[in-house]
Amino acid sequence: ADRGDCRFISFREKGLTAMNDLLTEVADRMAITDQIYRYCRAMDRIDHELGYSIWHEDGLADYGPEVFQGTGRDFIDHVCKQHSGLLHHMHQMGNIIIEIDGDKAGSESCVIATLRMKRGDTLMQMMVWSRYIDSWSKRAGRWALDKRMAVRDFDEIREVTAMYDHDTGKRDRTD
Repeated sequence: ADRGDCRFISFREKGLTAMNDLLTEVADRMAITDQIYRYCRAMDRIDHELGYSIWHEDGLADYGPEVFQGTGRDFIDHVCKQHSGLLHHMHQMGNIIIEIDGDKAGSESCVIATLRMKRGDTLMQMMVWSRYIDSWSKRAGRWALDKRMAVRDFDEIREVTAMYDHDTGKRDRTD
């Protein structure tokens, strides 16, 4: 049916193949998005196993020479060790853009990492704003990272005063 300058084509006209293709693409986007969010949970809960599941076995992580360059698995070990020395941390993702081409995909997502630590008696908060440029592939029905390149846009560290003593959140799989 003609809708002015826009052309509406129903799935009846295009057939079930078009609907199946659309559903597959939506499912693939959701699977990749879920992996992106699971990465944050892995970091915040210091969950090695969940972190490993984000990357393929041969996946690479490039957070720059000053942070980390190597395998995804080694990156997870590196960050979990660093995070275990912090008081609190939270990673949040947004602005996720995904381009899918068959069993390959690319994505860009924005991350804000907020980290709290003590330096002597001073409570410090570090915030890092970055973008993840990711290459994904679907192998044996599972989407995972082939390569992540982190681009740090800006960061800050400052002294803070906590409103409360926050001790209810756990940094493990039980939370």
